[in-house]
Amino acid sequence: MVALQYTETKYLLKVSEAANMLGLSVHTVYRLIEQGKLQCKRLSVRKALIPASEIERYVSEH
Repeated sequence: MVALQYTETKYLLKVSEAANMLGLSVHTVYRLIEQGKLQCKRLSVRKALIPASEIERYVSEH
């Protein structure tokens, strides 16, 4: 479940933080990103940040 207080203060989340908030594994979050079901900001090949608004959108749709 999305912790609104947390997302109001932090706008970009690490994949591990997003996974924790969604109750999913890190691998599942990366799979959602690859499938286009979860948008992220790529800083490099190995570094991705997910906007908190994207987490909220995903939760509301699922």
